[in-house]
Amino acid sequence: MPSALKVLIVGASGVFGSRLAELASREEGIELTLAARNLRKLEAVAGDLPRKPGLARIDRDTVKSVDLVGYDLVIDAAGPFQSSHTKLIDAAIGARVDYIDLADGREFVASFPCFDNAAQEAGVTLVTGASSIPALSHAVIDKLTAGWQAIDALRIGIYPGNRAPRGRSVVEAILFYVGKPVRVFREGEWQAVPGWGGLHREEIPRIGKRWASVCDTPEQDLLVERYKPRQSAEFFAGLELGLLHVGLWLCSLPVRLGWLRSLRRFALPMLKVAELVRLVGSDRGAMTVRAKGIGRSGQRAEASWVLRADANRGPYVPVLAALAMIRRFREGSAPPPGAFVCSGLLDLRDFEGDMNRLGMEHWWEFDEVPANEESDLAA
Repeated sequence: MPSALKVLIVGASGVFGSRLAELASREEGIELTLAARNLRKLEAVAGDLPRKPGLARIDRDTVKSVDLVGYDLVIDAAGPFQSSHTKLIDAAIGARVDYIDLADGREFVASFPCFDNAAQEAGVTLVTGASSIPALSHAVIDKLTAGWQAIDALRIGIYPGNRAPRGRSVVEAILFYVGKPVRVFREGEWQAVPGWGGLHREEIPRIGKRWASVCDTPEQDLLVERYKPRQSAEFFAGLELGLLHVGLWLCSLPVRLGWLRSLRRFALPMLKVAELVRLVGSDRGAMTVRAKGIGRSGQRAEASWVLRADANRGPYVPVLAALAMIRRFREGSAPPPGAFVCSGLLDLRDFEGDMNRLGMEHWWEFDEVPANEESDLAA
């Protein structure tokens, strides 16, 4: 009988880490250890799990290779990854332990291939971005555009419900880029727009309108690299309450005008303000993926996918890719040694079972317009 996969989750007391711990603790063939700086918080998380995990006090800011010896796989669910150091990656390589993270930092993910040689020499697999983007979003796009002759535009959005729990690291990640120039691919070229700019209302089928703004994520770069869209590749996120969403847009103005370098130091007071109105709004989160291009038979094609997560299940979505990767390592079907971005490593089928078990809905819409009809409409 094969031995259990020894998995260490760093940042297990956070919003995403605790949910990954909950799901991973239900998996057979996994020996789970939870790690964070605060053991008291870890004990609270562990107390709600069906199987008692091990606990370890590990700080990703000071971690060393010796702290990881004895584990098979370490997962960084802590964040924020914007301007983050790489000590946990270095420690994993030194301890010869496989590594996964939920990174959404643009520079962090872009620089990840620099670990490829060291990972191969150590015989370990490193995977970054095992989260909603790019792991899930690219699995969806692969299905949406299968067989298409060309892709013109891609548009992705994430819209949490206002009652969803939020941690300080998530707020810091957003505030890191708010008001700063963000590089986006629009109108067939790279352009700079203000972070949290492009303020608008997005219509989400079966959910309604949500606020949306431009975000700075690795997704923009990865979409262009993988799918070669001819016109645009955009990513938006939105807060349900106009008070918070538009308020953050207003707060971005001092950064845009050069009066402040960043809003990141205001993460704690802003989090407290958001908590004051947490019971307003809904517990309904959503994710959308839209594509336009040329379909299988040369027609203009449009396709969209919508994920709806009620009852505050939205925070589970970012950890589903990491859960799927844990299973890959357990089953011996993980990528070979090296450093990989989690794009194209998972199929949508790797997510659907967990979505169903968590009570999430998702659906598709496809539309192709024959060339002669398109000409008539244009006239």
